[in-house]
Amino acid sequence: MLALTILGNNSAIPAHGRNPTAQVLQTQDENYLIDCGEGTQVQLSKYKIKKSKINKIFISHLHGDHYFGLIGLVTSMALSGRENDLHIYGPAMLEAIIQIHLDAATTRLPYKIYFHIVKEEGEIANDKKLTVTAFKVNHRIECYGYKFTEIKNPRKIVPDLVKAYEIPEVYYKELQKGKDYTTKKGTIINNAAVTIAADSAKSYAYCADTTYDESIVDKIKGVDLLYHETTYLKDLDQRAAERHHSTTLQAGNIAKLAVAKKLIIGHFSSKYDVLDDFLTETRTVFENTELAEEGVCFSI
Repeated sequence: MLALTILGNNSAIPAHGRNPTAQVLQTQDENYLIDCGEGTQVQLSKYKIKKSKINKIFISHLHGDHYFGLIGLVTSMALSGRENDLHIYGPAMLEAIIQIHLDAATTRLPYKIYFHIVKEEGEIANDKKLTVTAFKVNHRIECYGYKFTEIKNPRKIVPDLVKAYEIPEVYYKELQKGKDYTTKKGTIINNAAVTIAADSAKSYAYCADTTYDESIVDKIKGVDLLYHETTYLKDLDQRAAERHHSTTLQAGNIAKLAVAKKLIIGHFSSKYDVLDDFLTETRTVFENTELAEEGVCFSI
């Protein structure tokens, strides 16, 4: 089970009651924080998301609306008595930025932070529940998107059936991998006769800040849930290009090309008070679209 909770959906600055970008991808055991704009720890408290279950944080790039909340969260975790290690993934300069804050305040954390520099595409994390891959997006500075994919569970053995076919327990692991069983007499017991397929692995792709760029399509193909920024409505496509951002129609087209099952849109410009047109425009291209509204939890 995966669920995504939106903590912030605005671009650049807090405005109209909206906060800068932050999201939490949740599993039964762990919360994965994706970007950490100003006000993130307040939003975590507001929506009752446990900071203690956040062991991995993924920062897309070093524009302030995507990481200015990080030092506050790091120090709050210390004040809460955190002892577990924290892993932070992001640009090379991020470690130095956080460390200078800690040094200036002579802060000594009671837990260890491990910084993982994201400098190329590919798998960056794997914790037996999820694999996380990074992919480049096209923004004004170096910026990465992240794809989170469940590690597929093995097939489920049906106890009564394996006993009926007298399949020894030592072979159960092979059955879970999908292999058939051959008896001593040479009879083949089809795997599907004694096991049940586990639920399919779910996936979520976070495309961060980016201009319209079809090169990302192959990296997010077929995801169950896709987040793509829509800083501007369609009439400001020129401004979007100049500022390395995207519009409603462009986000919808990326979702369509990627054959995503569902699209959520966010990173709204502060020039917009009401967001209804964002949804209307995007749905003309990709119908299964929702706004990344703060506090909303999307089940995947």
